[in-house]
Amino acid sequence: MPDRTKREVVRGRGYPSLAALILAAAAGLGAADEVGAQATPDASARAAAVLFTNATIIDGSGAPGYVGDLLIEAGRIAAVGAPGSIDAPPSAERRDLSGLVLAPGFIDIHNHSTTRLFDSPLATTQLAQGITTLVVGADGSSPWPISDYLGRIDELRPTVDVATLVGHGTVRGAVLGDEYRRTATDAEIADMTVRVERGMREGAFGLSSGLEYDPGFYSSTGELIALSRVAADHGGFYMSHMRDEEEGLLDAVDEAIRIGREAGLPVQISHIKAGNASVWGRAPDVLERIREANEAGLDVTADQYPYTAWQSGLAIVVRSRMFSNPDSVAKGIEAAGGGSRLQIVAFEPEPELNGLRLDEIARRKEMTEVEAYMWIMENGGSGLIGHTMNEDDVDTFMASEWVMTASDGGVRSAHPRGAGTFPRVLGHYARERGVLTLERAVARATSMPARRLGLADRGVLRAGARADLAIFDPERVIDRSTFDDGTRQATGIESVWLDGVETWSAGEPTGARPGRALRRPG
Repeated sequence: MPDRTKREVVRGRGYPSLAALILAAAAGLGAADEVGAQATPDASARAAAVLFTNATIIDGSGAPGYVGDLLIEAGRIAAVGAPGSIDAPPSAERRDLSGLVLAPGFIDIHNHSTTRLFDSPLATTQLAQGITTLVVGADGSSPWPISDYLGRIDELRPTVDVATLVGHGTVRGAVLGDEYRRTATDAEIADMTVRVERGMREGAFGLSSGLEYDPGFYSSTGELIALSRVAADHGGFYMSHMRDEEEGLLDAVDEAIRIGREAGLPVQISHIKAGNASVWGRAPDVLERIREANEAGLDVTADQYPYTAWQSGLAIVVRSRMFSNPDSVAKGIEAAGGGSRLQIVAFEPEPELNGLRLDEIARRKEMTEVEAYMWIMENGGSGLIGHTMNEDDVDTFMASEWVMTASDGGVRSAHPRGAGTFPRVLGHYARERGVLTLERAVARATSMPARRLGLADRGVLRAGARADLAIFDPERVIDRSTFDDGTRQATGIESVWLDGVETWSAGEPTGARPGRALRRPG
C-alpha cells in the first residue's frame, strides 16, 4: 500500500486542512533521512548470545551506574552482574564496552514519523539517537484505522518498534466533518466514543488530543472526558497538546488534570513548556499543579524536548483564527515577541524563503510583518519554528521528577529535535551543564515512558527484559542538528540493539530491520 502524506493522515475523513497546515511541520519536513533503503528484514538475524563486558551499566531505574557485564540470549537479557560474574555460553560473542555506557533502548513517547517510516524504514536519525521504540498518533492526529496502520508496520519491519495512540482530532473530524467549529451534540459524542473504542480494541495505547488545533480547538471539556473514559476502560492514558501553552497555560494544565480525574485515567502533558514571554518563569507553578495532582492520587506526568524553540504551523500564532484581520495578526505576532522569533519552514510556493524569520521575509517582500504573515497564510500557510521559550523554564522542567524526554519530532524533521533530542539531554544538559544526572537522563528516556505505556518488558536492564539496548560514549554523545540543518545525525551512540538484533553500529544502520507494531497489552 503506498504511503500517505501527512496531510492525508491528519485529515482522516473530513479533517480540515488547517490542521494539516499546523501539524505538517511536526511530521518532518527536513532533508531526506534515507530514501529507497536497500536493506530488508532478512538482514535481521538475531545473535544467539552476546556478552557485553566492562560496561558502565545505567539500568534505567535512576539508580547509580556501575561497571558490570550483561548477557543477552534469544532476544532477552539473560543476566546482569559484576565483571566476570556471568557464566556465558562458550559460543557467545564477546564485546568489551570499557568506557561506554550500556543503557536500555530509548523510548520516544511522542514521535511524528508516522508515515515517513514507509519511505525511510531505516529511520537513521532515530537510530543515531539510541531510539528503539517510538509512539505516533500524538497531538490529536492519528493513523486510521489503527489496525490497518499497525498491520502496515508489521509488513514493513522498520528498525524500531512502533506504537500509536488514537487521535481525538481524527475521530472528531470524521464525525463532524466540515461542521467542526462548534460544540458536539450528545449523539456526535456517542459516535466518537464508538470510534475511540474501536481504536483501543485495535491496539492503541491511549487517546491523544491537540486542543490548539482544529478540530479539537472547538471541543468541550465534557467531550474529552467522555472519550477519555473509553480509553480508561481499556487501560489507556490521555495525552494532550493542551489548549494553551502561553497566556492560558495554567488553566490548560488544570483542564488536563480535570480530564484525568473525572475520566479516571493517567494524564500525559505533551511537550511541556512556557511558550512565550507572557508566562516565562511559570514552570514552577505548572510543576506544583502536577505535584499536587499526584499527591492527591492521580497519575500525571509530562514530556519535554530540550530546546527553547517549538515547531508547529504559522496558523497557531493567531489564536482567534482571524488570519485576515490585521489587528488579530498584529496581536499574535506581538505576543510571540515579534517576527524575528518566527522562523518559516515548509512554505511550498517559495521554498527559498524556508529558514528565514518573518521579519526578514517582510523586508524582502517590502511588506510589514503583518502583511507578510497574511500573504503566507493566503498562499497555503507554512510550518513554523517559534523561538519564544526561556532557558530557565526548560531547565526547571528538565530537572523535574514528573517530566520525561520525548522529541515531538521524527524522521526528516526540520526542527533539530527530530535528530538530536536524546543525545542533547545526555550531552548538553547532563554532561556539560549538570542540570540532571546521567542516570536521571537515562531514566527519563527509558523506564518513565515504559511505565506510562504499560510496557513491563522494556525500559530497564534486568534479567528477563527485552534486549533493547543503547550503548553510548558518555564523553562524546551530543546532538549536531541545528535550526539551519535539522537532520544532522547525532554522535556518540555507538551501538543500538532491538530484540537482540543490532540495528546501529559504527555510525550507520546495520541494515537489520527487526521492528514491529506494538499493540496495547491486553
